[in-house]
Amino acid sequence: MLENFPFYLILIVAIVFLIMLANKIKVAYPVLLVLAGLIISFIPGVPIISIEPELIFFIFLPPLLYEAAWAISWKELWRWRRIIVSFAFVVVFLSALSVALVANYFIPGFSLALGFLLGGIVSPPDAVSAGAILKFVKVPKRVSSILEGESLLNDASSLIIFRFAMIAVATGQFIWFEAATSFIWMVLGGISAGLLIGWIFMKAHKYLPTDANIDIVLSLVAPYIMYLVAEEIHSSGVLAVVSGGLLLSNYRNIFLSSTSRLKGFNVWESFCFILNGLVFILIGL
Repeated sequence: MLENFPFYLILIVAIVFLIMLANKIKVAYPVLLVLAGLIISFIPGVPIISIEPELIFFIFLPPLLYEAAWAISWKELWRWRRIIVSFAFVVVFLSALSVALVANYFIPGFSLALGFLLGGIVSPPDAVSAGAILKFVKVPKRVSSILEGESLLNDASSLIIFRFAMIAVATGQFIWFEAATSFIWMVLGGISAGLLIGWIFMKAHKYLPTDANIDIVLSLVAPYIMYLVAEEIHSSGVLAVVSGGLLLSNYRNIFLSSTSRLKGFNVWESFCFILNGLVFILIGL
């Protein structure tokens, strides 16, 4: 890790320049970063980056989802709630089912369980990609609100599909009753954990003698705690972060001072700027 530290520094500088280039030539930066990462991987002597999937989930997912939950309009989310929920759960399941059936039919030896495993991976559009690409595409406000809201929730449904497909592949059996009960617990448990921890953080901001710096530190810690607690009780960490983030975002004017909100916005914008860049260039690498 330490011997590759100069490479990581160069990578961050490269990300900054590539995003500036993307803005200059009017291209969505996620696309440019993935292509750049792919090209860099062919350079002789470039270190092979290997990161545990669990670390990817824990390091990148909570803050990026939390920031997206703060950025989205709660009124728009509530207004289009039926379409968003149907897209995030029903459409993702139908997409995974379609992938499973096609893969099972066309690829010899590819079981339905393996097909659902593949479907769980490819069916959900990513929240980060959706937000980044929508900045470069002129679409009606209604469409962008639905896409951004749906992309916040579909990770939870796809991860649930992925988890149960993995169990079916490993054990060779799938029990519908257990899957349905676990699904309900993952959704309700995740939302409840997020709302509870969000409420605790809201009271901490309001009643403890905090200043802008402490408020920012608490906001950086909050999504990781929400995600970790939800995963520890075997529910959806994604839904916990999204629900907790939406709660705190909706009441931020009550428990955060204007100074904390302004400084926090700048810190979070820079933090997520680096995380987004690293996510996409790592995909390419």
